[in-house]
Amino acid sequence: MARNQEPNAYQQVVTLAMVAETAGVSPSTVSRILTGHAKVSDDKRAAVESAIAKLNYQPNVLARGLAQGRTLSIGVLTQDIKSPFYGEALRGIEDALEGTGIVPLFVSGHWIVQDEVERMTHLLGRRVDGIIVLTGRLTDEQIREYARRVPIVVTGRSVKGQNIASMRVDDFSGAYKATKHLLELGHRRIAHIAGPQDHLDSVERLKGYRKALEEAGVSFDPKLVVYADFHEPSGVLAINQLIEARQSFTAVFASNDQTAYGARLAFHQRNIRVPEDVSLIGFDDLPGSRYMIPPLSTIHQPVYELGQSAAKVLLKLIEGSKTRATLPEPELVARESTKRLRG
Repeated sequence: MARNQEPNAYQQVVTLAMVAETAGVSPSTVSRILTGHAKVSDDKRAAVESAIAKLNYQPNVLARGLAQGRTLSIGVLTQDIKSPFYGEALRGIEDALEGTGIVPLFVSGHWIVQDEVERMTHLLGRRVDGIIVLTGRLTDEQIREYARRVPIVVTGRSVKGQNIASMRVDDFSGAYKATKHLLELGHRRIAHIAGPQDHLDSVERLKGYRKALEEAGVSFDPKLVVYADFHEPSGVLAINQLIEARQSFTAVFASNDQTAYGARLAFHQRNIRVPEDVSLIGFDDLPGSRYMIPPLSTIHQPVYELGQSAAKVLLKLIEGSKTRATLPEPELVARESTKRLRG
């Protein structure tokens, strides 16, 4: 029995001229049909489409983009590609670009300004058509300077300027809802694992936490606030710090889900039960949070939608038009890690 032939990786590349010859038309006619600018008879169009299918012709998208002064690529400056938070945003960006012919180039800045500047220089060197900056430590003035060269969409802050669009989630509202949920369950000694003190998300979430306490008539106790870095190990350290400082608390609001995961581990290591002994709530509603033991109560923030919207707004900027993105409000997702305080 003859063996199936393996496809030849080095087979001849099918050119536009070959399609034209097979269809019996000029190369310029094929080009106009592909770009949608041709006014031709149905017979000619059918002949070209038949030739494309027969020869399995793949248009040179890059060449077409370069002819229009574009590379059909965008840059995405994230902070940590392996982070589940940024992973959701990147998935939203990829899905928004599907079918556009535009590919994203992902780079990480790791919350280090020098790294972010280096990555931005790299993306600009690649002549990307625009850049999405997912939070980070670049200054507003640096963002404006980059926007003189390419359209920029920046998330996590509000930046005004030519060729710039910005969007952010309402961190204050989300933190307020998380804290209010714990207060409504009867908790009054609520610890807060905050993010970095110079991070806007962290600052806004601390404000929301304090506002909910204030409205409930609960005095703010700075000793119940521990600063972390949004990663799991810092959640472990924060809980250990609170316990070793002999701070009494019945609930914890972690500034993000990853920190809450670390807090949960610290409680497990000390034989402290969640939620029987202490309630725990996070912020983000990452995909893994529903599978934590117990499933994590959290604030759903539209991370995927943020990525989608950022990509769609950038495409509009690249085309020379402007649009505003509206993001859903953060919403409470009450699961089994929070429980009413027993009287």
